[in-house]
Amino acid sequence: QVQLVESGGGLVQAGGSLRLSCAGSGRTFSDYAMAWFRQAPEKEREFVAVINWKFAPWSTVSTYYANSVKGRFTISRDNTKNTVYLQMNSLKPEDTAVYYCAAPSRARYSNTYDRDYEYTYWGQGTQVTVSS
Repeated sequence: QVQLVESGGGLVQAGGSLRLSCAGSGRTFSDYAMAWFRQAPEKEREFVAVINWKFAPWSTVSTYYANSVKGRFTISRDNTKNTVYLQMNSLKPEDTAVYYCAAPSRARYSNTYDRDYEYTYWGQGTQVTVSS
């Protein structure tokens, strides 16, 4: 059974930092892209970042960020631990949301890395609250 478990959320003041972790089990995730999404109250789930995405089988892997977090958030992974991280710096109140990690069921080749339908496996989410 494939599982993704997020941790590291919490309450932080604006300008502060948090590091989220997502531990995968049930399969090896190193061959696939992994992503972070978030959902704020009464808003749709939105893309945050993805690591190791490929547009085509012959393309190199790439990392992408939503414009709203570019320069402040960094996604990384440790394949030896089957874990992906999201380092969040200079946090703003508008970053308040439940953060989810996600992984596809197989290699995906497209330019729609920011669409949630590209991902099959989802964690339960971890709450991040940024106070002003």
